[in-house]
Amino acid sequence: MKVRLFEIFTSVEGEGILYGTKTLFVRLAGCPFTCFYCDTKESLPLDSGTEYSIEDANKLIDSNLKNQTYKVNFTGGDPLIQHEAVALLAKHIQDKKIPTYLESSCFDVDRFDHVLPFIDIVKIEFKTKDSGFVDLKHYEKLIGHTMKCLQSSVKSKKTTYIKVVVSSKTQPDEFKKLVKEIFDIVSKDDINGFIIQPTYGISEPSLDLLLELYDLVYPYYIDVKVVPQLHKFIGAP
Repeated sequence: MKVRLFEIFTSVEGEGILYGTKTLFVRLAGCPFTCFYCDTKESLPLDSGTEYSIEDANKLIDSNLKNQTYKVNFTGGDPLIQHEAVALLAKHIQDKKIPTYLESSCFDVDRFDHVLPFIDIVKIEFKTKDSGFVDLKHYEKLIGHTMKCLQSSVKSKKTTYIKVVVSSKTQPDEFKKLVKEIFDIVSKDDINGFIIQPTYGISEPSLDLLLELYDLVYPYYIDVKVVPQLHKFIGAP
């Protein structure tokens, strides 16, 4: 089996519930989606990056793994594009007793379930309609898959948190509907965090909008947090 990797690097985690932790990022190539705020557009083409055998990819990961690394983050692109390879790479990391972390839009529950046994920490990212993720015709279907992935992660008792990227285009009514749908299928005790992440450098939301969106989540989950991409403030990749 082959895998296309765009880059591997160690940095400080700047997003989500584990910001500030020393992390090895394994960025896989390929993503078919079109979020307007994407900050890794160069990794989106399916033929970007470099192709490796799984054995050589594992050696590359080992050679880049630094002491006191808290976790290994499989990101992209979208890792589920190469789900079979990700499962093998993640198992290699788990064998080293290092936590594995999946960063995905969770667009396909079958691919997700294939990878899940080898993942310890799961970020379930829900896309808003205004993100440009997909056209509106396909949006509900893909969000349905994300909901199923959330249920699978919770059922498997993984460390699971939710992230929603918001911008000045985000409509509070649509956001409110999405939040309600999420908490119709999980409870506050099922998840380890709910992160509202504002876009950076493009269509940035106002503080008033962020507070309004925060208030829509709070009745369901009082530990909701607004967390920007902190790594960008320290010049980290």
